[in-house]
This record gives sequence, C-alpha cells and structure tokens, in this order.
Amino acid sequence: MNDGLATVSYIGATILFVLSLGGLSNPETSRRGNLYGIIGMTVAVLATVLGPKVTAAGIPYIVGAMAVGGGIGVYAARTVQMTQMPELVALMHSLVGLAAALVGFASYFDPSSSLAGAEKAIHEVEIYVGILIGAVTFSGSLIAFGKLNGKIGGSPVLLPGRHWLNLAGLLVVIWFGREFLNAHALTDGIVPLAVMTAIALLFGVHMVMAIGGADMPVVVSMLNSYSGWAAAATGFMLNNDLLIVTGALVGSSGAILSYIMCKAMNRSFISVIAGGFGTGSGGKPAPKGEAAQPAGEVVPVTALETAELLREAKSVIIVPGYGMAVAQAQHTVFEITKLLRERGVNIRFGIHPVAGRMPGHMNVLLAEAKVPYDIVMEMDELNDDFPDTDVAMVIGANDIVNPGAQDDPSSPIAGMPVLEVWKAKTSIVMKRSMASGYAGVDNPLFYKDNNRMLFGDAKKMLDEVLAALKG
Repeated sequence: MNDGLATVSYIGATILFVLSLGGLSNPETSRRGNLYGIIGMTVAVLATVLGPKVTAAGIPYIVGAMAVGGGIGVYAARTVQMTQMPELVALMHSLVGLAAALVGFASYFDPSSSLAGAEKAIHEVEIYVGILIGAVTFSGSLIAFGKLNGKIGGSPVLLPGRHWLNLAGLLVVIWFGREFLNAHALTDGIVPLAVMTAIALLFGVHMVMAIGGADMPVVVSMLNSYSGWAAAATGFMLNNDLLIVTGALVGSSGAILSYIMCKAMNRSFISVIAGGFGTGSGGKPAPKGEAAQPAGEVVPVTALETAELLREAKSVIIVPGYGMAVAQAQHTVFEITKLLRERGVNIRFGIHPVAGRMPGHMNVLLAEAKVPYDIVMEMDELNDDFPDTDVAMVIGANDIVNPGAQDDPSSPIAGMPVLEVWKAKTSIVMKRSMASGYAGVDNPLFYKDNNRMLFGDAKKMLDEVLAALKG
C-alpha cells in the first residue's frame, strides 16, 4: 500500500471514528456507533500494517501480537459480566498508558533515528511527555481498577502535605526534563527518563488514591481522557497522523465527559483531583445540619406490599443505582417492567449521570436486560414528573436521591442535582441496610412519611415482588 492510499484510508477511518462518537452519544444509535468504530479501527489497522512503514519481515510479528491481544480481548468480552464493565474499562485504560510509555522508550533507544538540531529536540519532548502521560495513566488506571472491583477500599487516602508533594514532584519532573533535553549521549538521558517515569507512576497512584468512591465516574472519564492524550503522544513519536487525530478525539471527548460528570455532582474538576468526597466504607457518619437529622421513623415494607403498591399504581418511575449492578438484578427489573406495561402502567426509568461506577453504567445494564430505550430517561427529563407519579422505586441508589443535596448547605453533596423521588405519592427505597452511600452522608429520604424501605438483596427482593405480581 503506497503513501497516498494509506493517507486516504486514515482519513476514512477518522471520519468513521467521528461518526462512532456521534452514534455513541445516544442509546438508540449506540449499536450503529459501535459498528462505525469497529469498521474504522479495522481500516486503520490494515492501513498501518500494509502501509509503507512496515516491512514484510515485520508483518508476522505484528500478526502474532494482534492474535494474542485479540484473543485476550475476545476472552474478556465473553467472560466479563456487564456489572464488571467499569473495572474492565479502567484496566483497558491502563494498557493504553503502558503502550504509550513503552513506545516512548522504544523511540528513544531506536538505533535508526538520525535526527539532529531542532527536530531532535522536538522528538525528545514528544518522548518525554508521552512517557509522562502514559505512566500516569497506567498506574492511575490500575488503582482505579482496584477500587472498582473492591480490592482497594473506596475511601480517599489523603497524605499530609499531599499538594506540596505533587508540586515537588512536578518541579522535579520539569528539572529532569531539562536534563534530558540537554543530554549529549544516549546513556546520559536514561537517568532523567527513569526518574521522571518513577515520579509519574507514583503520581498516578497518589492522585487516584486521594479520590473517594463517590467520584469514580469522574475518575473513569478522566482516565479515558488521559489514555487519549497518551495515544496522541504516541502518534507524535511514531509520526502517525491517524493516531494523533484518534488520540485527540478520545482525549477531548473524555475531558468533556469529565466536565459533564462534575457538573452532575455540582463539583469542579479541580476539587475532584484535589481529593474527592466519599468514604466508601458504608459507615454511618455524623449528621450535618438540621436537614441531615432524621425527620421521622423508618417504615419497612415487604415484597408483597411493594407488589401491591405497584399493582395499584398508574405511573411508576424506577431509579437504578450501583446496588442493582452489584445484585445483578437488571433482568428481574425488566420482567417487572414488562409485566406492568402489559397491565397499562406508565413505567419509566430515571438515570442520574453519575449513577453507578462509570458514565452510562445504568444505561448499559438496562440495555443488556432489553429494557426499551424510549422509557429510559435522563434526570432532567423526569424530575418535574415526580409529583404526578404514584410510585418512585429506588433500586440500590443513595446519594443521587438524597434531598439533603437541596436542603442542607453543609452537606458534602450540597447543590448536587438529584432525582426528586420524595415528591412522588410513595417512594420505595431498596437497600441492604441503613448504611450511607459513597458520599458518606445520611439520607433524610429514608425518614420521610411517604417513603418505605424494602431491605435485603435487590435480586432476591425483586424476584419476590415479581412472583407476587404474577400471583
């Protein structure tokens, strides 16, 4: 394949990637967007492997590596549960960062490189920045993976003087960057490069460890952005225009998504990076402010009573949360939805932008369970409808339905937009216990007169509700 054909292929792949992002922005067009992305990546890989920069002798090695990587990808796609998708995404981000760092080292030690003067300096800046971003993405994503799958606690780890530590690390990275650019021999640049890599790895660990469990959707989208910029840096090192453009698309879209997630929590991106809220322990913290004080007694409800409330309702809104994902109850939710719709009940789903542990987590789970796209709505589309709703059913959510966000100025989640389920005629909250959510604050919703608590495993309780509805 000559240069002209490879360039045309790259342009076509870029257009497909843009169409893919556009399709993925809406659940109804997400499958088409995913298909565009698959075709675009196939074109990009073929154009690169068959392009003028790859010799015939190197193709067997590339094909072998692709077979190994593809096999691992197929295995992961077939075996990983949809509820494990957040940690899988974080793990994939770590691989992008690792690839960027390794390509940076390979570019530095490349014996065929004969650059000099300004070109050499620019190339070395590309290498230094690429390894820096790649290392931060790699270690940060591994910590996010550990937090998401429970191997690492969700509580933020806040070291004394951590901001000064970060500043000191940045100054050291800048200093050694200067030493790296001034290195005259190949061996002279190894020490600055190694020191910078170690600091970048530590920074990635420190940064994500300081972020609380409630901010994990922002972390996932932030690492997605980092992986894109790491890929773009790799494109500069390899002089590959498609990799630069694709990385920039991923990086910028991830940054925009991070902004959307922060806006959904009424928090700034800087405040999340500086150390997010969230204990992740499920412990009951001390109440803050008058609105945080229990305003009544908790009224438990049985599965049979829940079924009776649903049977008599004409309008129902279901608000899913991370508890639904953990219990893998989405399929039972669909069966209940299907049964109620057949009986003429107007049933819809209210999705908060940060519900779950990654952007769109609840949408993915409901789509897997075949819940129709047209009844899955965003928070802003449904909040005004709660006063006219007979039953609002909260499945494993907590902070995103906390009225303290509106009523308690001292709350850590004050000002955060929430789903106003307490305005429905009756709200039913499904939880295992009275433990607080990831933000670590009590929820006054539990004590409201029109609220009922259905305690127990979401899957088990919903199975009982479904059996009662059928009976």
